[in-house]
Amino acid sequence: MFLGAYTSVPGGGAGIGLASYDRKTGRMTGAGVIEGVADPSYLALHPRGHTLYAVNEQQDGSVTAVRLADRRILGTWSTGGALPCHVSVHPSGRWLLTANYLSGSVAVHPIDGTGTLAEPSDVVAHLVPPPGPGQESAHAHQIITSPDGRFVLAVDLGNDTVYTYRLDTTTGRLKRIAYVTLAPGAGPRHLTFHPRGRFAYVANELDNTVVVCAYDPATGDLSPGPALRTGAGTGPSSSPGLSSGIGGARNYPAQILVGKSGRFAYLANRGHNSIARYAVEASGARLRLLDTVPVRGDFPRHIAFSPDERLLFAANQGSGSVTVFRADPGTGRLSPSGAPYAAPGAACAMVRI
Repeated sequence: MFLGAYTSVPGGGAGIGLASYDRKTGRMTGAGVIEGVADPSYLALHPRGHTLYAVNEQQDGSVTAVRLADRRILGTWSTGGALPCHVSVHPSGRWLLTANYLSGSVAVHPIDGTGTLAEPSDVVAHLVPPPGPGQESAHAHQIITSPDGRFVLAVDLGNDTVYTYRLDTTTGRLKRIAYVTLAPGAGPRHLTFHPRGRFAYVANELDNTVVVCAYDPATGDLSPGPALRTGAGTGPSSSPGLSSGIGGARNYPAQILVGKSGRFAYLANRGHNSIARYAVEASGARLRLLDTVPVRGDFPRHIAFSPDERLLFAANQGSGSVTVFRADPGTGRLSPSGAPYAAPGAACAMVRI
């Protein structure tokens, strides 16, 4: 497992954490740190598994490539923006995609056969539509490729919008195809697709909701449905033993995750400090909230499955920990497993397949 972390905050991490885990119990054991990587708050693995990429979430935004065979840092390249917070690799393995939060832009880097990057082939700013209520500018928070590889989607919290781009795989440039604006002040943060590729689920950080969007794989268009509950109110948590999180009394949904079977979805609730479990119904068109479980940590920023999806890991930024849950394959129910694993500055938990 690779653990992204903030290194520039008090009590933060020392770089990219390494850990192993027991496949039955989830018990984690430290395996060292890849040092020399500043604020690696989000991670992505090359499809061939030879290179790890980490954003450097700093004012002068950059991304670092690490060769995993010998843990050698291959280099660090500018993302052309400030505070990059998300990175992904195009399925071809030839392009790296990064979201610059503070500057509200997305970047593309070419990847060569060794996993090394080049300077950005494109940087696109989100200038239209204007920022949402209470926002001064766009804030790109995620960029991913659609399941069929035809489109690239970027989620922008600052202007309540999800953009659809087409990536020119010859030049590495992005062309905007469409965009959809969610409810004013929603603050979309993270999007994930149903395995069948016809629906996408958006976690809205600012209005504490989740939205199911119908997705047209022919055009890349998204059609949002009604806002859904997260299992957490807008006030202080009413669940015993849960703190109000480092973000205050309100709840700020972080990441939404869907299993490979497409039967259950999970949402990390920062503030309420819980994980919400949903039944996925109507072939992906509907989410039904089943319950929430305490995350046993503070401010769960990122959640991830083990390859067999019998374990779920939560990286808790506020408490500097990773907590582990068993996931029942039949019901999707989560049950805590073992003691929290200390991970200072925890921001991302990525399990290597």
